[in-house]
Amino acid sequence: MNSTISTDSSISVAANWLVVLLSDSQPLTSPILDLDSAASGTISSLFETEQFSGKALETLVLPRCAGVTAKNVVLAGLGEVQACSVRKLRHSLLAALRLCCCKANQTVAVVVEDSVVNLLGPVTVAEVFADAVEVAATDTDIYKSKRARSGFASATLCLPQASDDALAALSRGSITGQSCVIVKDLVNRTANDIYPETFADEASKLAKQFGLEVTVLDEKQLEAERMGALLAVAQGSSRPARMVKLAWNGAGKEGEQIALVGKGVTFDTGGYSIKPSDSMISMKSDMAGAATALAAIVAAARLKLPVNVSAYLGLAENMISGNAYRLGDVLTARNGTTIEIHNTDAEGRLVLADVLTYAVDEGAQKIIDLATLTGACVVALGDEVTGMFPNNEQMAAELTTAATSVGEYVWPMPMHEHFEPLLKSSVADCKNVGPRWGGAITAAKFLQKFVADTKWVHLDIAGPSWTDSSKAWCDAGATADPLRTLVEWLQIQSNNTSV
Repeated sequence: MNSTISTDSSISVAANWLVVLLSDSQPLTSPILDLDSAASGTISSLFETEQFSGKALETLVLPRCAGVTAKNVVLAGLGEVQACSVRKLRHSLLAALRLCCCKANQTVAVVVEDSVVNLLGPVTVAEVFADAVEVAATDTDIYKSKRARSGFASATLCLPQASDDALAALSRGSITGQSCVIVKDLVNRTANDIYPETFADEASKLAKQFGLEVTVLDEKQLEAERMGALLAVAQGSSRPARMVKLAWNGAGKEGEQIALVGKGVTFDTGGYSIKPSDSMISMKSDMAGAATALAAIVAAARLKLPVNVSAYLGLAENMISGNAYRLGDVLTARNGTTIEIHNTDAEGRLVLADVLTYAVDEGAQKIIDLATLTGACVVALGDEVTGMFPNNEQMAAELTTAATSVGEYVWPMPMHEHFEPLLKSSVADCKNVGPRWGGAITAAKFLQKFVADTKWVHLDIAGPSWTDSSKAWCDAGATADPLRTLVEWLQIQSNNTSV
């Protein structure tokens, strides 16, 4: 959907809904003050009577507000102006927009308090607005006969000026938001719907739609490529493994080769190290890394970024059968490393081991892998922060900058040498798990064995990629975090190549 900017007063904008984003500061300032005046002091009266305070995520619907052309007005709080951030703006905007798209063919306009626009900048506000408009209607009720929300027929941001930069930001935000929807749709779909073959089909459709090169390796080709670890994870399932490679060559033959490697375990029982039922029910989400890598390269292609980036998606189901891999088995990975299995629920790192090696063998110069890898990372950082495990400090710094810019959280974790001996095996080159303590780090140290000297960052997204509880800005389910960070990091890479 094409979002637009209007320089007309929000008072006169014709829409089903007018969303008014304002802080808890008093007195009111422009353009909210002008809106309040046209509405005969309705907004200021609500503050005075404490029916609305402007605190973050607070919303209040005013149907048929006299003096305003829009049919309904939604007041949405941002909290303190100086504490407002991209993240808070997005969440408050989503909380309000989700109230407005409960019917089909709705139109919406948004006006933001000028102090917030001045703090964050009109370009940032425009990009967050366009992103949120695309994401607001996504829901987890995709299999219900009647959906709770519908996409907007049109969306307008009211700003004093429609600069070229702000208009370009609208386009970027729409593309990023639509890529977030790709992630949420794939991750929220069930494992009898999205499994390795159908995931590969979805990736191929997107590649055709947006001009990406695509290669799909079936189980025979994976065997020929010596991907013994990936195939072992998949061998317990009737759904055969796949690996998908997508490529966007925006920088030409001489450009640096970037790889995004995604864990795509489309369902994870834990294998013979079986998960309890409560822990297994959300395991359709164990392919969020692959979904995020796929959506990121789609965004790169649509934004026409001058970078060469490939997405490598390792796709498998981790099931139990007479053919499933076992505790104590020794596997041989693509790079010749032998791995003793001490936990069949530590399968994601096995999938990634072969796919990382494949990316290295194809000449990747920078690699980011994304994986819902460990519960230990969620214990360490909570469920909204991505754990970042780098072997290159510049890449880590760039990713931190990117995450801060788009309002997502990443946090660097230690990769000290003393963790390496914890993976020693008496019968193979290594085992696939270390002791309980530092589990997220030993998982990352395991992956490091398969990237050689390539610049690399492992992102453990087990926490932020999924939420078990609904919030004002999203339903329980997939979040698409950290898709925006990846797209912003690719933008940083494209800026570096143009210097």
